[in-house]
Amino acid sequence: MKILVCISHVPDTTSKINFTDNNTKFDTNGVQYVINPYDEFALTRAMWFKEKQGASVTVVNVGNTSTEPTLRKALAIGADNAIRVNMEPTDGYTVAKELAEVVKNGDYNLVLAGKESIDYNGGMVPGMLAANLDFNFVNACIGLEINEESATIIREIDGGKETLNSKLPLVIAGQKGLVEEKDLKIPNMRGIMMARKKPLTVIEPTTSETASTSASFEKPEPKSACKMVDANNVDELVNLLHNEAKVI
Repeated sequence: MKILVCISHVPDTTSKINFTDNNTKFDTNGVQYVINPYDEFALTRAMWFKEKQGASVTVVNVGNTSTEPTLRKALAIGADNAIRVNMEPTDGYTVAKELAEVVKNGDYNLVLAGKESIDYNGGMVPGMLAANLDFNFVNACIGLEINEESATIIREIDGGKETLNSKLPLVIAGQKGLVEEKDLKIPNMRGIMMARKKPLTVIEPTTSETASTSASFEKPEPKSACKMVDANNVDELVNLLHNEAKVI
């Protein structure tokens, strides 16, 4: 089984977010980047298939040279090799098209990705990737077992879970539950040293065109000061909720 894991290079959730050029570009100064957490669940599940079933695992990212440390971390976790598509990932549809070319050229029969990246939260790439490939697709996956050429998948639905059966090839968009947080792998020193010797292939994109561009960004309004009301002063509370907060 050949597994391709799609890796997004995203700001750490503790990073302070700012924009430049009249709020049209993300300010990368001082921002620490990590593997997208949803993709990390997918990578850990792929490593389980490697250890238990002898699968080969390749990680792929669409991005510039700044994303290579993130790919090296994935290699240190245990992926066999890495691919970087050398373009700025500004548009989800274009990213999906480039990933589809990687899948076709590498003959992968299982593609794992997070259900969305935590920077833009588009949630569109896995589904569009499956459509480009004409692969079966399951979103919001919280359980995955592979038996030869068939898969048993559990996905989260509104108010419950659904169990599905599917044939490979398959695209899975995973989330927390695909593996537990306690099972996420942390690179050890041996893995970090071995990652330096593993292949990281850079390929050029098939197109330079994008289907959409971001016009501008806007940060949420800062939280206002909290006004305390005495627990016994119900009239004041009602007055504030009605006339100031305007929620009743």
